[in-house]
Amino acid sequence: MNSSERTLVFSNPQWKLQPEIDFKFAYFLINQAVDAAFCLNENEQFIHVNDATCQMTEYSREELLSMRLHDLDIDLSLHNWSDIKSQKSSTFKSRYRAKGGRVFLVETSIIYVENLGKKFGCAVVRDKSDELIELSVQTWMDELRNAKNYFQQKVSQLTTKEVELGISLSIFNSTLESTAVGIVAINFEGDILSLNQKFIDMWQIPESLILSQKCPQSKALFENKVKNPEAFSKLIWEVSSQAEIESYYILELKDGRTFAHYSKPHYMADKIVGRVWSVWDITESKQTDEALILNEARFRTLAETTEANIFLIQGKQLCYVNPAVEKLTGYKKEELLNNFDLHRLIKSKEYRQVRHQNAASNLEYQEMKLLTKGGTERWLACAVAKLDGMLDFGGKPVELITGIDITDYKNVESDLNQALEQAKQLSELRARFLAMVCHEFRTPLNIVSFSNSLLKQQVDKHTKQKIQPLIEHIEKAIEQISQMLDDTLLFAKAETAKISFEPQPLDLVQFCNNLVAQMHMSMSQELINFGSQFDCLIACVDPKLLAPIFKNLLENAIKYSPSDMMVDFILGCENGKLIFQVKDQGIGIPLGDQENLFEPFYRGSNIKNLPGTGLGLSIIKSLVDLHGGQIALESQVGVGTTFTVMLPLIEEEFLCS
Repeated sequence: MNSSERTLVFSNPQWKLQPEIDFKFAYFLINQAVDAAFCLNENEQFIHVNDATCQMTEYSREELLSMRLHDLDIDLSLHNWSDIKSQKSSTFKSRYRAKGGRVFLVETSIIYVENLGKKFGCAVVRDKSDELIELSVQTWMDELRNAKNYFQQKVSQLTTKEVELGISLSIFNSTLESTAVGIVAINFEGDILSLNQKFIDMWQIPESLILSQKCPQSKALFENKVKNPEAFSKLIWEVSSQAEIESYYILELKDGRTFAHYSKPHYMADKIVGRVWSVWDITESKQTDEALILNEARFRTLAETTEANIFLIQGKQLCYVNPAVEKLTGYKKEELLNNFDLHRLIKSKEYRQVRHQNAASNLEYQEMKLLTKGGTERWLACAVAKLDGMLDFGGKPVELITGIDITDYKNVESDLNQALEQAKQLSELRARFLAMVCHEFRTPLNIVSFSNSLLKQQVDKHTKQKIQPLIEHIEKAIEQISQMLDDTLLFAKAETAKISFEPQPLDLVQFCNNLVAQMHMSMSQELINFGSQFDCLIACVDPKLLAPIFKNLLENAIKYSPSDMMVDFILGCENGKLIFQVKDQGIGIPLGDQENLFEPFYRGSNIKNLPGTGLGLSIIKSLVDLHGGQIALESQVGVGTTFTVMLPLIEEEFLCS
């Protein structure tokens, strides 16, 4: 028995009921059923529900018949309804949400039948809420167990880190105490956070003294020992939180000793929280030797830690290279400093002129090509300076070269130059081709136009009714082709920068009125509404470039708007900029098309069969760029589009100057 033959079967086969009575019995039996039952159409819309369904969902029958199954079934999207409909019957579990917000688990058995070419789903639903509670408890227990395992793992990791931290701290303290330099860390409040025994011994600090600027005895101890207490106070206690640079200082004590101080910022979680001072006694050294040592220490500290490549050259020999040079060239320091031939390393030098360079400066800027040990070429951008007496290299002048690796930049620069040259050649070739094609099209197009004019004059009254529409179609096609050729030629000129920008004083209000009047002459209706807050606005623009910008925008606005729909053309001035707006209530531009709309030959996806080349907006963008301006659009499909052109306001006296 197929789906179209389904009916109620009675115990007495001789008792045959009419279809209406048959339907009433079926309706009565379904409504008396304990389980919820309902029927769905092809769109999962309820078309019949029994009383049990209303009781289960807490909705009235009228409410359910206005709903779809996904309004009740929370998990509907998890089931593959295509498979369910293709099967004769299917049973699955999901969660329903009642009208009052209660969520409960049900088991649905559904059969899809077909009648009169339409599919219907007949379903019986049983409440399985007990299974939902068991499932929730089990899920909660699993989550609790997973959380417990996660936290146990975290505790174990933290314990391991705590042990490692303790070991590191012990090593750090041992290192701190074994160094021959006094070390102290001070925060911005002037409190001493940490110090080693060497620092205590150097300053002869009593054990009972609290080391802080807030303690008068502590401040007095230090300030009484130094010759310049004010300088010491600024140096130690008044540390700026923005001081990210390293600093050096020579401190003289009243007892004749001299301390060298070196400090750098103290970081905690990428934040400067104070400074760390290294202090060493330089009393026994001569003052000149102290300065040389300090300069050398400063230089080596910088050179050994920087990523820049640093060379020191004395005569024709290398006398120092930092680790970055070893890494770059592949040579060991011992190789480079042992009578190494510089010509093997430095293959060429190119001097570069630097703008605003101080004439008294002894710096030179060069680009050097190096040949590494592995045979590869590397480029360095270098600053070259002469050092005379700043570092002790036997009293002879030394050349300092500091360079950064710009090999990738040079390679990209070379590739970019080649690509630009190729693009320039292709652009010029395309422009010449377009100009040639347009020129070749002009001659036959003029012939067609002239022939059409002659044909129009020769049409007699008997044939005019038949011939005239064809002639008008030819004229319209000639105009379209001619406009396409004009656009193509203008695009080619703009692309190859063959259009010059020649600004001149112009009354923009009069210019716009004349443009609108000119366009209205070729229309059957006046569809452009021009408005401006000014009666007269003089600015320096190029009218031969300005006219095609707004003529194209206005023609597009009319073309892509419904018939007889007005287009607004607005002129304003704000914050030193001329603002032109063209607003329509047309078909709009899809959001996905707006990004590429100013690309050559690109057209919107919703223009259907409207004619056009896709060059207009690209040409407009080029002409606006020549003015040094900007163009923007706002559009919504089915609502309309607004193009805004912003040009710099150039006044006549500024242009003359």
